[in-house]
Amino acid sequence: MLRNRKARIDMLNEPWFRQLRYYPFSQYLKKRFGCRVHKVTLHAGFTCPNRDGTCGVGGCIYCVNQSFSPVAGKSDTPIREQMKRGMKFLRRRSGPQKFIAYFQPFSNTYADVETLKARYDAALCDDAIVGISIGTRPDCVPDAVLDLVQSYTDRYEVWLEYGIQSIHERTLRLINRGHLFDAFEDAVQRTRGRGIKICAHTILGLPGETRDDMIETSRAVSDLGVDGIKLHHLYVAKETPLHEMYKRREVRVMSAEEYVPLVCDCLEVIRSDVAVQRLVGDTHGDMLVAPVWPQKKSAVFAAISAELRKRGSYQGAKCGRSVSAHVFSS
Repeated sequence: MLRNRKARIDMLNEPWFRQLRYYPFSQYLKKRFGCRVHKVTLHAGFTCPNRDGTCGVGGCIYCVNQSFSPVAGKSDTPIREQMKRGMKFLRRRSGPQKFIAYFQPFSNTYADVETLKARYDAALCDDAIVGISIGTRPDCVPDAVLDLVQSYTDRYEVWLEYGIQSIHERTLRLINRGHLFDAFEDAVQRTRGRGIKICAHTILGLPGETRDDMIETSRAVSDLGVDGIKLHHLYVAKETPLHEMYKRREVRVMSAEEYVPLVCDCLEVIRSDVAVQRLVGDTHGDMLVAPVWPQKKSAVFAAISAELRKRGSYQGAKCGRSVSAHVFSS
């Protein structure tokens, strides 16, 4: 990533950054590979220690994989076939030249090393695949698994995506996360220095959290030295404990008009060299209960950039001592 001062200043002067005011993952990939790169979402048939009784049952209160993963429920399709089909579909739709195998649903490091290796290898089935991204929990990465993941870094762009959602222990207990923030700190510390990129998942709008709580999470995650981040709004999906809480009016969700300034507040405290992999939560199928935003995602993205321009601000503007306060001084 863009660690040195000059590289960060150069990026902040790029026309696309002056327009967007944040560092999207698409730009990171374009710079890294010189062409369009797209993730192919895969279901490898894993479960989660917060579902099978290892650390809990039922999962997080908001979690139903069918709501956020387009391949949830398709674990019976061989991984190689999922990858081939996904590449074919994306080539027809948008013509990307390179691909990243993205293991998304559930905890994709939650198995023995032999099983993990077989499933990762099955996805890396074409010369057009340049990377592998593995979604998991920070309490599911023993050193032996990190050794395995590291073994792919000589040939591929490798990301571990750690779900943390919040740094606040009261929140993590309330959402039945099954681990606390120290698990994330430990996972990041043991992952760094291995050539593995780290992406953190956070949710804005979790029950009981204030604006300052959410900004504090964004700042703390950035300060740990992650390479990427996913920010998305809390949404209520059917068949979840959160849905029951919502029906009892124990939780509220944000409108797009509320979310836009909040996400800008968070971007301001995230280092400018952290690639933003997500700004808005995705839902699939008919699982969404609330919020139902009238705006398309593209309109929300545009509103975020417009808000940052209105403020004369940008990603990283309030991250310690800004390296580029002069860039947007006008």
